[in-house]
Amino acid sequence: MKPGVDFVGIGVGVLMINNDNKILLGLRNTDPEKADSELHGEGTWTLPGGKVELREKLLECAKREVEEETSIKVNSLKLISVADDINEHAHFVTIGFLCKDFVGEPKVMEPDEITEWRWFDINNLPENLFFASRKIIENYLKGGVYEEH
Repeated sequence: MKPGVDFVGIGVGVLMINNDNKILLGLRNTDPEKADSELHGEGTWTLPGGKVELREKLLECAKREVEEETSIKVNSLKLISVADDINEHAHFVTIGFLCKDFVGEPKVMEPDEITEWRWFDINNLPENLFFASRKIIENYLKGGVYEEH
């Protein structure tokens, strides 16, 4: 069985905001085999994050994924979003966290999956956002944790 395909998977996304009110987004590879997501989204901008592993706590997963993908060390996280991410390929419950306390600058650590990391003004984001990341950002901006989209 494969999470998100044969049963509901759990994922995390981390909305990292720097002192200039910019958020960190990574550009997913355009090749579906390399973009590594049951939910697809190749060629879209995404928040750092990924799938929760068996017996891994949500906060541990969020910190691990950010460091694995960007080399940034997360100091603290705050829950900001819970969303049902469902499409024709998979079903995930995605937990969104806010991170304003971190150390380091983003580096491309998994170049096959994410081709670049870039800071974007939170009020001027790219159109082609990964839909699961868009939900986390919208929930943060609206001040709600769970919104039916």
